[in-house]
Amino acid sequence: MANKVEKELRRLLLGWYEQNGRDLPWRVKGGAHPDPYVILVSELMLQQTTVKTVIPYFYRFMERFPTIQALAAASLDDVYCYWQGLGYYSRARSLHAAAKMIVHDFNGNFPQIRSEVLKLKGIGNYTASSFLALAFNRPETVVDGNVIRIICRMYHLSDPVVEIEKEIEKKAQALTDVVNPADYASAIMDLGAIVCTPKSPKCLICPWQKFCRSAGQSDVEKIPLRKKPEKKEKYGKVFLISNQAGEILIRKRTEKGLLSGLYEFPWQEAAEVCCGATDTGIEVSHVFTHFKLVLRIYIWKTEETWYSGQFVLPERMEDFAMSTLMKKVYAAGRRILDNKG
Repeated sequence: MANKVEKELRRLLLGWYEQNGRDLPWRVKGGAHPDPYVILVSELMLQQTTVKTVIPYFYRFMERFPTIQALAAASLDDVYCYWQGLGYYSRARSLHAAAKMIVHDFNGNFPQIRSEVLKLKGIGNYTASSFLALAFNRPETVVDGNVIRIICRMYHLSDPVVEIEKEIEKKAQALTDVVNPADYASAIMDLGAIVCTPKSPKCLICPWQKFCRSAGQSDVEKIPLRKKPEKKEKYGKVFLISNQAGEILIRKRTEKGLLSGLYEFPWQEAAEVCCGATDTGIEVSHVFTHFKLVLRIYIWKTEETWYSGQFVLPERMEDFAMSTLMKKVYAAGRRILDNKG
C-alpha cells in the first residue's frame, strides 16, 4: 500500500513540475542537463545562496568561463573578480580547484561515480547527490532545506530536525523517482520554493495536499523545528591608508578562511590604533553565517607601505576582488578621504 502511495506522489509531483516548474538558466526538463559543467557551477553558487541572487552572477560567470577548460586555465584572482558580491568565497576557490582536477586528473571528463565526485574540492554529500541527479540522471536522493521542510510536513514530523535526520533521509529516499531522478530532484526543490514555503504555505494548490498530514494544521509553519544559534558580534578597526598621490593601500589576505585570497583594507580585531590614524567615528557591519562583524573606520595619511600592502589608484579598485564588507568600508570612507584631500 505504501508503495502505491509513493508512486502516486511521484506521479503527482512530476505532473505539477511539468506545468509549474521554474525556468532557470541551468535547468532543462525531461532528463539530465547536456552540459555537466553548467550543473557544477550552479550547484556551487547555490550553496547557502538564493536562486534570485545567483542568476545574474551565473550569467556573468558563464560568459567569462564558458567551459571547464576555460575555468581551469584562469587565475584565481580572475575567478574572484567574477564572484565578487556573491559571498562565501571558499566556494569560488573550491570550484576553481575542482575544475583543475577534472581537467588534469580526469582528462576533462566529469566523474559519474559518487566516490569520485566526492573527491572534488567543495563537494559534500548533498552537492554530490544533486550533481549526479541533475547532470547524469543518477537515482540520487537530494535532501536540502526545501526537501527537509516538505518531508517533515508531509509526515508531520515535529521533533527537532537534528534528532530525526536519518528518518527524514529514509522517507526522502522512499519517495525519490529512480526513473526520472533529474526531474524529480528539481520538482521537489521547486515545490518547497514555490508552494511549501516556510511562511504561508500554499496548501490549497499543493499536488500533495491530499496526502500531507500537516495541511490545514495550525502548526504547519512551525514545522520543521530548527534551533537557530544566536549570532555573535565581533568588533575591529579597519584602516583606509592613503598617500599624497591619492592612492589607497590594499593588501591580499593570506590567512585561511572564507575571505582568503581576496584583497582588503588592513584591519584587525581589537587592533591598537596606529600612530597618526584618525578615528572617523564611522562603523560598518556585515553579517556572516555565524557572526556579525563590526568595523570602525580609521584614516591615515602616509607614504610608507604598511601591512605588506600596495598602493593603488581609486579608479583601479574594481580590478581587485573584495568582499562585500570591504566594499562597504570603501563606500563609507571614500567621501572622507576625498574631503581630506
